[in-house]
Amino acid sequence: MSQNEPADVRLDKWLWAARFYKTRSLASAAVNGGRVQVNGQRSKTSRLVNVGDIIEIAKPPYRYTLSVKQLSDKRGSGLLAQSLYEEHPASLAARTAQAEQYKLLGGAANPHPDKRPDKRSRRQLKQWQGKT
Repeated sequence: MSQNEPADVRLDKWLWAARFYKTRSLASAAVNGGRVQVNGQRSKTSRLVNVGDIIEIAKPPYRYTLSVKQLSDKRGSGLLAQSLYEEHPASLAARTAQAEQYKLLGGAANPHPDKRPDKRSRRQLKQWQGKT
């Protein structure tokens, strides 16, 4: 442990410092929602992260499996954030394959209409959704 590395860091602070979430509140919501597991177990936001912990993060459509290399409770540059963890090769390969698959699908994964719905189409959509 280096001189400026903190002794203990909360899970939500570490996720925020590692730039997986833009804010600590988003990181806390993900942890409380069960999207983040530490060493294969669901945990709380106040759990202390240790060097060597395995963290699994589900940020749809991707899943990350990481090993904690360093601790930090301050958000720094992207290069500094990448030095805090090491992604497992299987996780990286799965994410790369999934990204390639989305590229091949083009717009099929998230289709967009060619034009905005007109008045009649909007009425039909509302009726179909049960809003009227």
